[in-house]
Amino acid sequence: MTIPHLSPRSSARLRVWLRLLAGCLIIAVFFQTSAPPPGDLYTGAAAHARDSLFDYLGWELDALANKAFQEVLGAQDYLDEAARSAVVRAYMADLTALYRLEAQIADLYTDPTVNHPEDTSVDLRAERDTLRRALLDRQGMVESILQGQVSAVLAGEGLAFLGQVLPPVAIRITPLPDVLILSPRDAIRVAASLTLDALPVDSRSALEAAIDADLDVSSLVVDIGGMALYPSMIGETDVLPWLVETTAHEWVHHYLLFYPLGLYYFDGGMPDTRIINETTADLLGKEIGRAVLRRYYPELAPPDPPENAVDEPAAPAPADPLAFDFAAEMNETRVTVDSLLAAGDVEAAEAYMAGRQAFFRENGYPIRKINQAYFAFYGGYQGEDNFGTAGEDPIGPAIAALRVRAGSAASFLAVIRNITTRQALLDALDELEQSG
Repeated sequence: MTIPHLSPRSSARLRVWLRLLAGCLIIAVFFQTSAPPPGDLYTGAAAHARDSLFDYLGWELDALANKAFQEVLGAQDYLDEAARSAVVRAYMADLTALYRLEAQIADLYTDPTVNHPEDTSVDLRAERDTLRRALLDRQGMVESILQGQVSAVLAGEGLAFLGQVLPPVAIRITPLPDVLILSPRDAIRVAASLTLDALPVDSRSALEAAIDADLDVSSLVVDIGGMALYPSMIGETDVLPWLVETTAHEWVHHYLLFYPLGLYYFDGGMPDTRIINETTADLLGKEIGRAVLRRYYPELAPPDPPENAVDEPAAPAPADPLAFDFAAEMNETRVTVDSLLAAGDVEAAEAYMAGRQAFFRENGYPIRKINQAYFAFYGGYQGEDNFGTAGEDPIGPAIAALRVRAGSAASFLAVIRNITTRQALLDALDELEQSG
C-alpha cells in the first residue's frame, strides 16, 4: 500500500487532530478508570486534602491548547534531523546555565558576608530572567522535536500504524504535582492515591499525620518524575537521557490504557496490575530512551555491552566490604517487613521501619519516612533500578525475562498488555519458555 506524502503543513494539521483525539480518549478513559466509589479511602483522604487537590481539568485544557499551537506552528518540520538535535542540545545547555545562575543567586542570599543580596544579585537575576524567557520561547519546539524522535524509534520497533505511533507521543514540560499514596497498615499495596499540588515538607507531614490518625492507614506524599495525562507531564531537567526515557515511559502508559493492563491500573482489588504496568513502562522507557540517545545524541548514549555479555558475562567488580550497600539494606528491610506483616505483627513492622529510617540516615541516606506506603509506591517500580524496594516479589524478574523471550518491543507489548495478575505473568513466561 502506498502512503501519500504530506506537506509539512498538512502533516502538522494531521498531528493536531490525532493528538486532540487521543487526548480526549485518554482523558475519558483515565477519569473513568480512576474515579473512586463514594465512601472509600480516596474520599476520606480527599476530605483532608481538599485544599490541595490538583486541578486536572485546568491543566489539561491549557496543555492541549499549547500542543495544538505548537503543531500548527510546526517550525521543527522544516529542520533536518541534525538541526533538530542541535536545537535540543542548545536548549539543554542553556537550561544548565540557568540552573547555574540560580545556584549563584541562592548562594548570595545564604552568604552572611553579603549584606544586601538583592542589590548584589541584580545583574544575575536580570540574566536569569532573560534566559528563562528565551527558554520558554523554545520549549514548545523542543517538546515537538523530542516527541518526533521518540516516535521514530517506536515506529522502528514496529509500534506504528500506517507510519503513525498510536496514541501519538505528546509531552508537556511542566512543574509537577505531588502524589499521596495510601496503603493498609497490615499489608503493602496501593489502596488509593491522590494527585496534589506541590506541597512543602511541613504540609506533607501534617497531612500524612491527619490521614493516618483518621483512616488508620499508612500514607506518604511522594515526588514524581512524570504523569501519564495527555500530553504527559514531564518535569523540567537538563539531563537529556532522563528526559527521553521519561517521555517513552509515559507513552507506554498511554498505550496500555486501552488494554486490560492499563484499564485496571486503578482497581484496588487488583494490586498486581499497577506493579506490572509500572515495571513494564520502566523497562521499555529505559530501552527506548537508550535507542533515542544512540540515534540522535550518541555522545550521551551508554556504551554498548561487551561482546561476551550474553554467553560469558563479565565478572562483577569486587564489592568494597566497607561501603554501604543501599539496595541490599533496603531489600533486607522490605523482606523483614513483609515477614512481620505476614505474621500479623503490624506494630513490630512499623517500629522496625522507623528504626531502619534512622539507620539509613546515619549512613548518608536521609529518607523522610519509611512505611507501608513507601514500599507500596517505590516497590511498584521493579525495573532495572528498584534499589531493593521490591523485596522477593517475582514480578520484576519475570517481566525482564518475558521481554527477552518476546523478541521485539511490539511482541512484548502484545503479550504483556493483557496480563493483570502475578500468576498470569508467571504462566505467560512459562508458556514462552516451553515453546522455546
